Amino acid sequence: MNIVEVTEVTEELCTAFQRLIPQLSSSNPPPTHAQLAEIVSSPATVLFIARDPDHGGEIVGTLTLALFRIPTGLRAWIEDVVVDASARNRGVGEALNQAALRRAAARGASTVDLTSRPSRAAANRLYQRIGFTRRDTNVYRYETTARRPAG
Repeated sequence: MNIVEVTEVTEELCTAFQRLIPQLSSSNPPPTHAQLAEIVSSPATVLFIARDPDHGGEIVGTLTLALFRIPTGLRAWIEDVVVDASARNRGVGEALNQAALRRAAARGASTVDLTSRPSRAAANRLYQRIGFTRRDTNVYRYETTARRPAG
């Protein structure tokens, strides 16, 4: 698997996200070209993709690393990890995560966080296998008016 940092948004990338995001979330649409461009150009995010050399370099996975400074240090979060169903159990998720962990360390982050739904059993096993530990914390969510249904 070839892990690549995205530096420009192409039609191929947009098409891959159209295929991949529904495999991750049924409640959020795939990002538009403009939204992907915003992610790629932001100094706070690194977008990684996995290309399968055995299938013509097809994009088979993605991961977003968010890096931001807060008063207690540089924080790093892994978000929106998705591997195409056709490429699962082939090390794609691990390769994407390892690339993100290397980048976070190179930028000076001392820890990297992520969340994963309990129902994603294979993903949770992967995270634990590569060294993530479960934290004793509560995760809260507040939906802004931009996400709340009108009514």
